[in-house]
Amino acid sequence: MTHALLFSVFIIASCGLVYELIAGALASYLLGDSVTQFSTVIGSYLFAMGIGSWLSRYVVRGLVARFVQIELAVGILGGFSAPALFLIFAWGGAFRPTLYGLVLIIGILVGLEIPLVMRILKQQFAFKDLVAQVLTFDYLGALAVSLLFPILLAPHLGLNRTSLLFGLLNTLVAAWALWLFRNQLPQQRWLRGQCLAAIVALTAGFIAADRITALAEENLYADEIVLARSSPYQRIVLTRWKDDLRLFLNNNLQFSSRDEYRYHEALVHPGLSATPGARRALVLGGGDGLAVREILRYTSIESITLVDLDPEMTRLFAEHPLLTRINNNSLNSPKVNVINADAFRWLEENPGVFDFIVVDFPDPSNYSLGKLYSNVFYRLLEKRLAAYGAAVVQTTSPLYARQSFWCIVRTLESVGLNVTPYHAYVPAFGEWGFALATRQPWQAPDHYPPGLRFVTPDLLPTLLQFPPDMSPVAAEINRLNNQILVRYYENEWRQVTP
Repeated sequence: MTHALLFSVFIIASCGLVYELIAGALASYLLGDSVTQFSTVIGSYLFAMGIGSWLSRYVVRGLVARFVQIELAVGILGGFSAPALFLIFAWGGAFRPTLYGLVLIIGILVGLEIPLVMRILKQQFAFKDLVAQVLTFDYLGALAVSLLFPILLAPHLGLNRTSLLFGLLNTLVAAWALWLFRNQLPQQRWLRGQCLAAIVALTAGFIAADRITALAEENLYADEIVLARSSPYQRIVLTRWKDDLRLFLNNNLQFSSRDEYRYHEALVHPGLSATPGARRALVLGGGDGLAVREILRYTSIESITLVDLDPEMTRLFAEHPLLTRINNNSLNSPKVNVINADAFRWLEENPGVFDFIVVDFPDPSNYSLGKLYSNVFYRLLEKRLAAYGAAVVQTTSPLYARQSFWCIVRTLESVGLNVTPYHAYVPAFGEWGFALATRQPWQAPDHYPPGLRFVTPDLLPTLLQFPPDMSPVAAEINRLNNQILVRYYENEWRQVTP
């Protein structure tokens, strides 16, 4: 019995930490700014656990029965926390109050668990051995989950199934305790019924987890969902309305097939057309292959290295017929070498020099993305740029995120590059910004490859002009140790989106 209860402590600790990680990951996924979300969720959760531990002093009778009921409550609330939060967010409900309400309630219940187990076991151990044994299993459970969550659970099961699975484990601990102490529980039939109901509910939820996710996403996206995938790095969703395909990563629009040519022509051609004889190109991000498609218009290009973190992204855009039709099967060109790696580390470890570099990352909505817009990253970029080469960076909207845009420009300039900012109107996004970085002063090209639908020599001067509402504003350099850009971005887009 003693060893069974100690193993239960291991399971309890694992479940408690999983709910904490799920709440932080879900808040980060839906609200952005991962550091803030994880910090506030973890702080609230630990505070609630302290309240639960303090409240345990008032549980004086029926310790085993109370322990079983607490396990069932944690299992139900923790298990259904992720599906409930997804649905509330999708239906426009009070997401933040619900999130922190669940964190506080689950934290209080988890805080009650360990003190009750210690009191149940106090007849089996001396006090010093009791504390050592219980806390050892508690910390081991936390270690196991902290390793499994990012490597196995979140990427392969998803947040919904993970929370439901661990909720089920909590209820199984309750059922196990009920069986171990069956001779000491006067209301065993009632508790057995509660256990059975909880197990059935969580098992049904686990089986229906995909349907719950689909139900939430049907409300999040206005159009028909034709593809949905979860990778270790992001949620990939493709929607379709008539002939318009739209890609969303973590609920953020990446392109519309009706107007993406405007974005990608503006991204590639002002820089590459002004780099005659460019042979080697590097694309960082851009796993959709659309920037690669534009680069392949240049016959002088001999090789393109694409570095994108997510292998699921590059696989989809190399194999799915709807997607290869958009990018002209560019990722399967013999000139293209696809590398799935972190761009920051890849630049550090690979000494090659490139004539043209495209930096096409998602907007700096969190600190892991913000590092890819830092002066440290741009120093690495500068080292990989050929003497007469050009690098172009997507720089978010100069209209909706004006200070963020000029922060990126200033950060590029801080590493000694000549920077030419410009912008283009893309209907799916509005005004969008780019920054062209060169070692030599940039000369506007007077011709482009045939077949372009947007960028022309006559249009280019208008892309270089910034009206008063997009003109330069004061902005700090985005340094790796402060990531001021992420704060600019969060503040500006918060005023645009409700």
